[in-house]
Amino acid sequence: MNNILVIIRGGGDLATGVAVRLFRAGFSVLVLEIDHPTVIRLPVSFARAVYEGKAVVEEVEAVLIPSWEKARDTFKQWKIPVLIDPEGYCIEKLSPDVLVDAIMAKRNLGTKINQAPLVIGLGPGFTAGEDVDVVIETKRGHNLGRVIYNGQAEPDTGVPGEVGRESKKRLLRAPAQGRIFPLCKIGDLVKAGEVIAEVEGVSLKTEISGVLRGLIYPESWVTKGMKVGDIDPRGIREYCFTVSDKARSIGGAVLEAICAYLNKK
Repeated sequence: MNNILVIIRGGGDLATGVAVRLFRAGFSVLVLEIDHPTVIRLPVSFARAVYEGKAVVEEVEAVLIPSWEKARDTFKQWKIPVLIDPEGYCIEKLSPDVLVDAIMAKRNLGTKINQAPLVIGLGPGFTAGEDVDVVIETKRGHNLGRVIYNGQAEPDTGVPGEVGRESKKRLLRAPAQGRIFPLCKIGDLVKAGEVIAEVEGVSLKTEISGVLRGLIYPESWVTKGMKVGDIDPRGIREYCFTVSDKARSIGGAVLEAICAYLNKK
């Protein structure tokens, strides 16, 4: 493990893909999360450590730590620390070499270009040269993983990218407000019209057949229309438990940006 510290804001599947790639390249990585993450691809999200104390993705282990002071001890154990710090208070304390905003909120929630020598923003909501140094394109297509040094990523269209020729129908949205109670597990093969979960007694059904690739953590509080799950029409169960092609591409782009910065330095 080298002495380069990278702090990643967010522990969802794309952020985790970045964290795994950087960790394997030898960087010290710290993941910041909120106290109740709403990620849906739980098996490949380090955010799961917030609920379960640890999360292992492709043999890389992340563990929940109680305070930022415990981060360096965790690095020595060859693990990725996860800290509940939605406001990023620890950033000033730890003075990272690189800060990556991987919250994927489609807008900047407070990341500033002066918070680290190199600040990287994933997706729309950031402007390279203004609030971050570098922007990474996250939209599926020809430009996925492009490293942008001037300007912005493509704007959010509100239309999910296609997987197995399906777009909107592959998403599962809460049918009501309240606690969600899953009736299926991630990795299960499901059929169109099957009840996946219930929210306050209201059934959540899938529109297409495939494998249940993502589902929000059991008993999470959800609002009507909120994205809570994802069906992969390709039906390949193994894809549920490994970093996606999209996350690998974005992780490679972040690694490229960091290496370019270090070479210039």
